[in-house]
Amino acid sequence: MFRRSILGAPLLLAPVVLAACQSRRSADASRPGPLPVVFFTDDSAAMGPEARAVVARAAEAARARPGVPVAVRGFTAPDGVASPAFSRALAEARAQNVADALVANGVPRDRVRVQPRPPAPFEMMPVESRRVEVHVGG
Repeated sequence: MFRRSILGAPLLLAPVVLAACQSRRSADASRPGPLPVVFFTDDSAAMGPEARAVVARAAEAARARPGVPVAVRGFTAPDGVASPAFSRALAEARAQNVADALVANGVPRDRVRVQPRPPAPFEMMPVESRRVEVHVGG
């Protein structure tokens, strides 16, 4: 969990970001819902239980819209230590792991496109740059 302080008062920010960004089940499965986002720890492409739950919800949304493409976009943040090649490979590995999990959850492989992105600047918190977005329909 990340902690930041304002005037000496600690703020717990990670739960707020995760709650705001994670997918919620849409009341109408035929319409796109909030963007599913999978977060990763630093220098890792491994998915934990929360990440697998987000992917399962994304797969459910994709299965509800047959024939619609699914774009899996992986991001990393420039940390000043890793090379750009390492960062790109890490973004691709994260996106590929999410794509494989979508397929394992019933999304046809021919609908899933992996799109690694170049390193993204740090957002409010570094964890926001260590993410994979699942775009159902795009």
